[in-house]
Amino acid sequence: MNAKRILMAEGALLGGAALALLVAEFPGIVREVRLWRMAGFRSPGPGNPLRTKRA
Repeated sequence: MNAKRILMAEGALLGGAALALLVAEFPGIVREVRLWRMAGFRSPGPGNPLRTKRA
């Protein structure tokens, strides 16, 4: 095997491991986002009551 094929194999292995970790942690990430929204840590958007109203 040459160096390019080895690097491509390592990249594929690391990418697969990162994807597996993201999939495993996804339910926890969703839970954290819901908690942040309930606590009011979201940025002001069009329907957010924290945004100042223009007269």
